[in-house]
Amino acid sequence: MPRLKLTFACGRFDRMEALRSGEVQPEGIELNYIPIEDSRETFDRMVGGLEFDVSELSSSEFITMTARKQCPFVALPVFPSRAFRHGHIYINRRAGIQAPRDLAGKRIGVTLYTQTAAIWIRGHLMHQYGIDLGGVHWVQGAVEKAGPHGQPPVIPLPPGVSIEQNETPYSLSELLARGDIDALIGSRKPESLDTSPDVARLFPNYRDVEREFYEETGIFPIMHLVAMRRELYEAHPWVASSLYKAFVQSKRLAMRRLRFSGTLATMLPWQWNDVEEIDEVFHGDAFPYGVDANRTTLQALVQYMHEQRFIPEPVAIDDLFVRLPHDLGT
Repeated sequence: MPRLKLTFACGRFDRMEALRSGEVQPEGIELNYIPIEDSRETFDRMVGGLEFDVSELSSSEFITMTARKQCPFVALPVFPSRAFRHGHIYINRRAGIQAPRDLAGKRIGVTLYTQTAAIWIRGHLMHQYGIDLGGVHWVQGAVEKAGPHGQPPVIPLPPGVSIEQNETPYSLSELLARGDIDALIGSRKPESLDTSPDVARLFPNYRDVEREFYEETGIFPIMHLVAMRRELYEAHPWVASSLYKAFVQSKRLAMRRLRFSGTLATMLPWQWNDVEEIDEVFHGDAFPYGVDANRTTLQALVQYMHEQRFIPEPVAIDDLFVRLPHDLGT
């Protein structure tokens, strides 16, 4: 019986490399892995044109579409991208920002107000530091070029949000260095952090802050999930389990290679120390798949999205993902 041909668009992550190379092949599927570095391009092509059968997708966009019952996708509990975000709050030193509370009432740049990374950061600021962000004026645009960041779907902004599009000839990074915005949040480090003496991180010791946050909450923020066209899933529901098993196998191979102590698998000089920290902090797996292993993190994201008025009511976590057998691993 011929294998089902599917396209899968995703970044080039180490945990996905065995799928990209073909070393791991989903049972019954001929997978055409399309590597795309800029995740915004992947999202725009998937949401805007349904160009792929399966793809990496913004968690916040998927949850918003699902809550509004306007989602042409189903999701697998596979999370290609996750990252702590305390280190992605940048400030202009001349703006009088010494602590998180000083962000209240400031002009803050953001690539997209609806971006998952921005939702996480605002949630951290509200919950950890008790900051009222209602008085913040947001400036939305691309970090390293003038103009917008991609072509995301039009999602109505929550009422009362003060926001403007960056229509200046400068990028957000340049605006931060100039002092035209007081701070910048998002998923990318601005070049001005390396070129301007006026730009700094709010948390210089962000790794310590993020580890403490994880140890207190058990939350390692999820950015992206894996989405499949709903019509594909309804026609071939077995595809979900086949893909999930392949994702798990690919991740395990990547972790095994990181653990190999004969030679460094990466250009990180202290790679083995980092692996030991993964064992200490994350009990051996910082990127678990499956709903149960990620319930605390997913519940926090849904809560933040509800509090920030992206969704009218919290969505049940189990309703966000296809049902899978419990013995497929994480």
